[in-house]
Amino acid sequence: MFDDIRPHLVELRKRLGLSVLSVFIAFIIAFTFHNGILTWITEPLNNALTEVGRIIESQDKAQWTMKTNETNATVTAAKPSSLAAELQTRLAEAAKIADTKLSLILEDAAASAKALSQSLQVLDQNLSQIKTHHEFEGKITTHQVGGAFFVALKVSFFAGLLGAMPFILYQFWLFVAPGLYNNEKKMVIPFVAGGSIMFFIGVMFAYYVVTPFGFQFLITFGSFLYTPFINIEDYVGFFTKIMLGFGVAFELPVFAYFLALLGLVTDRTLKDFFKYAVVIIFVLAALLTPPDILTQLLMAAPLIILYGVSILIVRAVNPDKSADDEDEEDEDETEADKS
Repeated sequence: MFDDIRPHLVELRKRLGLSVLSVFIAFIIAFTFHNGILTWITEPLNNALTEVGRIIESQDKAQWTMKTNETNATVTAAKPSSLAAELQTRLAEAAKIADTKLSLILEDAAASAKALSQSLQVLDQNLSQIKTHHEFEGKITTHQVGGAFFVALKVSFFAGLLGAMPFILYQFWLFVAPGLYNNEKKMVIPFVAGGSIMFFIGVMFAYYVVTPFGFQFLITFGSFLYTPFINIEDYVGFFTKIMLGFGVAFELPVFAYFLALLGLVTDRTLKDFFKYAVVIIFVLAALLTPPDILTQLLMAAPLIILYGVSILIVRAVNPDKSADDEDEEDEDETEADKS
């Protein structure tokens, strides 16, 4: 028995070795551009930090305006224009009355000006204290001596894996091709091209749709009490898990087509399994996405749609023949009854 399996194990080792070699070559190429790749990876996080900072700043301004209106901390009681008018009125009155009252009027005007100056000083101090206390300074940091180097290795490996994905799918096809018919072997190009395209569509969907909403929600939650200092090592691992999860999840129609081509599934099989697939999809969405309901729905909804597309694909490739046989039997029985 082992002798029968040995050729397949040798072939599997060959394909895995070539796949690993392709990832290593792509990794070396990506490492020379790791700064640009890291900038691309951290852009959603930087955008989320900037957007949350704007939200906090606008809410702080609104709260400060309401507070100053309630406590009369504004200078409405001592405006410069009203003070000047009052001063002119007092001077006009001083010209008409006795010299003994002139000094009192001037002292009153000086006191009003002094009160205005003190009010402006208090206002400036309040503004500076509010700005210092509520200024949002979220940052991306590292807590390791070689953190930047290891992060460069991680992002380079991630980019190398994405770049080598078409070649990896091609090696997978070559491994299973000996068990296919000649007409089925011709589907290598659609399989590799379709698998690569769906994988990159999943990655782009996660990057441009899921991460902006997810990161902004997670950073906003509690940011009024705590200043976020994001560890770049943790972020890169978190980011790659989301990207790879969505990329693999979007391969569902391709794998369904491949299984239907081998005759392992039919459209009836996928339809009967649909209620279980929905539960599995939501469980995977909870494991592969940030812990918020919005991001989970953004992953689960496309997967359910892709599952429906997979049913249509399988129906076109390997439809359930039992339904057709039942229809033929019903037609035969109907014709027999008529006769």
